Amino acid sequence: MTAKDILVGVAKKGRRRRGRRQDAGAAVAQAAPVQPVAPAQPVPPVQPIAPALFGIGALGLALLVLGAYFPALSAGFVWDDRAFVGVAPIAEPGGIWRIWFSPSAIEGEGHYWPLTYTTFWLEHRLWGSFWAPGYHATNLVLHAANAVLVWQLLRRLGALPTWWAWAVAALFAVHPAHVEAVAWVIGRKDLLATLFYFCTALAWLRTLEEGATWRWHLIALALFAAGLLCKSIGMTLPIALLVLRWWQHGRLGAGDFWRAAPFFAVAVAFGIGDMNYYEEYIRVDYTVLERVLIAAQSLWFYLGKLLWPADLMPVYPHWQVDVVAALPWVCAIGALAVAAALWWLRGRIGRGALAGALFFAVTLAPTLGLVPFGYMQFSFVANRYQYLADIGALTVLVGAAWVAVGALGRNVHLAAAGVGAGLVIALGTLAWQHAGIYRNEIVFYEAMLAGNPNARDAQFNLGSALFHAGQREEGLAATLASLEVRPDSMKAQYGAGTMLQALGRTEEALTHFQRALAINANNSVVQYAAAQASVALGRNAEAERHFRHALDVTPGHWNARIELAKLLANTNRPAAAAKLLREALTMRPGRTDVLLFLAGVEFSRQRYDEALDLYRTAKDQLPGSAVAWSGMGAALFHLGRPAEALRHVDQALALDPSLQDAINNRAAIAAAAAAKSEATPGG
Repeated sequence: MTAKDILVGVAKKGRRRRGRRQDAGAAVAQAAPVQPVAPAQPVPPVQPIAPALFGIGALGLALLVLGAYFPALSAGFVWDDRAFVGVAPIAEPGGIWRIWFSPSAIEGEGHYWPLTYTTFWLEHRLWGSFWAPGYHATNLVLHAANAVLVWQLLRRLGALPTWWAWAVAALFAVHPAHVEAVAWVIGRKDLLATLFYFCTALAWLRTLEEGATWRWHLIALALFAAGLLCKSIGMTLPIALLVLRWWQHGRLGAGDFWRAAPFFAVAVAFGIGDMNYYEEYIRVDYTVLERVLIAAQSLWFYLGKLLWPADLMPVYPHWQVDVVAALPWVCAIGALAVAAALWWLRGRIGRGALAGALFFAVTLAPTLGLVPFGYMQFSFVANRYQYLADIGALTVLVGAAWVAVGALGRNVHLAAAGVGAGLVIALGTLAWQHAGIYRNEIVFYEAMLAGNPNARDAQFNLGSALFHAGQREEGLAATLASLEVRPDSMKAQYGAGTMLQALGRTEEALTHFQRALAINANNSVVQYAAAQASVALGRNAEAERHFRHALDVTPGHWNARIELAKLLANTNRPAAAAKLLREALTMRPGRTDVLLFLAGVEFSRQRYDEALDLYRTAKDQLPGSAVAWSGMGAALFHLGRPAEALRHVDQALALDPSLQDAINNRAAIAAAAAAKSEATPGG
C-alpha cells in the first residue's frame, strides 16, 4: 500500500501532487465510501536509496545518539546495575552455563532473559565489572542501531518517503523519554529486545515477497525467540504483524493468520514459562477493574510524555487507585473514543492513524498493569516501557506533518525542515540533560527524590551511596531518615546496622540487626551480621545462636561455618569446632587456611598425629607457609622427635624470622633439650 493510509486530512493542491505519485489519492480526496479491498498482494520492493545516502543517513542517526547521550559515556553504575553486571555467573569464566541453565543464579532477577546476561558476561571478559563506560558505550551503539532499523523498517513498509522515515528515526534517537533505556546499564534488556524485534519484522516482510522460501520464516522465528530471551516486551509482535497486514491491505485472510501462528505459539510458550518462573516475585494486589483503570491512565501518561517530555523521573509517584474517581474513567472512555473515531474515519484519512495507535497500545499492553507485575509496587509507569511503543505514535505524528506540508506546497518544505531540525535539537538537549542524572548514584538518587520524595527505598539507597563515597555521617543520617518513613524495611534496618558497626557503634548496630530479624528471621546475611556484632560485644551465646540460625537457613554459608568454628574453639569446645572445619573442607578442599586452623584445633586436643598430617598437607599445598612448617615442628616435638622438630622450626624461621609461634617453638625445643642434657649423667 501507499502512504495514504497515514493521512490526517488533505487539501486539493496536495492531493493533485500525490495523485501524480500514487493511484489512491482520488479516492481519499472525494471521501467516497470505502471501496472493496483487493486481495492481499506481495509487499512492493523497497524504494532504492544510494549506498552513499544510506551511509550519510545512518551516520547522522549515530551522531544524534552520541550527541544526545554523550553524558552517559561518563556515567557510572546506578540503582541495581551492579546486582546484575557483577553477579557471580557473569563474573565467573564458566558462568555462561549457569546463565542459560540455572536462571536462579541471577539473584534478584525474576525472569529468564539469558541472552541479555550473556552480553554482560562477554563484556566482563573485556573490561570487568567496574569500568562502566564500556557498558554504556555498548548501550549507545545498540540504540543507534535501533534508530537505523526504525528508518529501514519504515522504508521497507512504504509508510513514509525515505527522509520522512528518517525524521521518525531521528526523533526516536533523541527523545528524552528513551534516556532510561539507554543511559541505565540494565536498560540493555530493552535495547536488545527492540533490536531483535525490528530484525524479526524485517525478516517477516521478506516472507511476504514472491518466491520467498521457508528459510525466511525460520530466520524470523529464530530472531523472535532471541528477542524474547532478552526481554519479553516483544511478545506482542505477532499482533503487531497482523496490524501491519491489515494496514497494508484493509483485511486479514486465513493465510495471514497461518503465517503468524508460529509466532503466537512461540510467544505463548515463552509467556507461560516466564509467568510460572516470575510468579513468586509478584507482590501486587489490585482488582480487575482497578487494573483496567490503571492501564487506561498509564496509556495516556505515556502519550503525554511522548508529546511533552517534561518532569521525567526514574521512579514516578503512584497515583491513587479509585474506581469512583472521574479521571481514570475519562482516560478509559477517551481511549475507546479515539479508537472508535479512527476506525470510523479510516475511509477518509486512511488506516495508518488507527494502525499506529493500535501498535502503540498493543506494544505497551504487557506493562500497563492489566497483568500484574512486580514493578507495580514501585510505580505504575516507567519510561523504559515506552521505548519500543513510541514508534507507532511517532510515525503517525510525522506522517501527519508530511501530509500537512504536502498540502501547503513546496514553499513550506524548507520551513518544515527547519522546524523539524529545531525539534530534534530541543529533544536532544533535553535528553542530554536527563542523561546527566546517571552520572553516579548520589546524583541519581537525589534526582529521584527531588521528583518523588516518597520513592520506595530511594532515601536508603542515597544513604548507602553517600556512605560508600566516604560521606559516612551523611549516609547514616539519610539511612536513619529512610527508617522514619519505612521502619518495616529489612534492607534499611540491615543497612543502618552495617553502617553503625563500621563506625564502631556496635551496640546500636546490633539493635538494627535485631529489628531486621524481627521482620524476617530467615535471612542468613542478617543473622551472620548479628552474630558478628554479638561476638564483638562478647555475647558468645547470642552469637552462637545467630551463627547456627544462618547455617540452618543457608547450609552452604561458608563464613558462618568458619566463624562459628572460631567461636567454639575460643570457648573451649574444640571437638565441635573440628567437626565444622572438616565439613568446611569437604565443601572447599583446597583451602590451606582452613587446614591450618583445623590442625591447630587438633593440636589443642593433643591429637598430634592428626595435627601433623594436616600441617603436612597444608605445607604440600603451600610450601612457603611458615605456619605449616612451625606447626609440624611442634607436633613432631610432642611425638618425641625433637631433631626433626628442630629442623622444621628452623625452616619456618628461615621463611619468616618474625613468626612468634616458630620463635616460641624453637625456644621450647631448646629448653627441653637443655633440660634433658642436664638430667643425663655426665651431661
